[in-house]
Formats: sequence, C-alpha cells, structure tokens
Amino acid sequence: MKMFEKLSKRYRQHLLSWKMKHGIVPRGRVAGIMGGSVINVTTRTEAKHIRNGEVIDERVVHNKKVTTAFVNDIVDNLIAETTAFGDYKFHDSGTGGTAESNSDTGMETATGIGRATGTQVEGGQTYEYQSVGTITYDGSYAVVEHGLFNNSTGGTLMDRTVFSAINVANNDQIQFTFTIQFSAEA
Repeated sequence: MKMFEKLSKRYRQHLLSWKMKHGIVPRGRVAGIMGGSVINVTTRTEAKHIRNGEVIDERVVHNKKVTTAFVNDIVDNLIAETTAFGDYKFHDSGTGGTAESNSDTGMETATGIGRATGTQVEGGQTYEYQSVGTITYDGSYAVVEHGLFNNSTGGTLMDRTVFSAINVANNDQIQFTFTIQFSAEA
C-alpha cells in the first residue's frame, strides 16, 4: 500500500507539473507542490473611477497572473529574508495595452504622474493580501493598465493587469484594489 501511495503522490506531482508546463492550470492561478500540499494563488484587480467625489464606474478589471520577478522575490524572501516582504503597495497606471506577460518588469506606458502608496490590509479572508491605492490624474488619459510594485520608483513588479479603457479627466481618481489569495489544499 505504501508503494502505491508514493506512486500516487509522485504521479500527482508529475501531472500537476505537466499541466502547469502546458498551460492547463487555469489563468490567474499559480500552483506548486509543497510537502504534499498544493498551494493555489489567485489574483484579482478592481477599479473604481471617481469624479468629484462620486464613484461613476466600478468593476473587476481582471484576474490574471503574477510575474516571474514576484515569484523569484517570494523564493528569495523565504530563503534569506533579504528584502521587506510587505512592500508591495505602490500602484501605477498607464496607457499601454499590450497583453500581460509573466516576464513583464514594468508598465508598458506609465502615465508618469507617480505611484500611489496603497494601504495594506488582510482581505476578507485570513489568506488574502490586499493593497488599496488611489491615483489622482493630472489630465485626460485612457487608462488601460495597472501595476503593483514594491517601491515608489523602480522596484519589482508583482502584477500587471490590462483592461478596457477607463477614460479619466483632470482631477479624476481611480481607486485600485489588488487582492492576492493564497490557500493550501491537501
């Protein structure tokens, strides 16, 4: 029986690895094997368009994937704790509409007005991390991308999301809520 359990566990690990390699694991979901458990990571980005203090549009802009740089940063922190892990709170936005890639390292076309410092909270569940940041615009932009970084300039990009345009005018705001959810499954 023990041999069958080992084979079964090894087979499950191989199957999950194969599914990840061939893109069968659903978009917006990263899975890995740790101690026989599967850790699932799900991201979600929401946007509220605010004009004159009134919310005029509110939507989930996408559930996508995290970057390779962020995954590397997780591993680095687990091994050596070389950087402050809770710094992923700097929200940026832009007008570049090229599709997201896990190899993205920055915004395609940042608006150039600077990053908003988000408020970090534990989400609705104990396994959710959220950062909420509001960007105030200094002109008219067709905002189609959002990024979350670990520094106010430069730094590591955790997530870049592309969505349909939110057309902002001078002094409009977009409040971005980025959520990443971790859960362990036996």
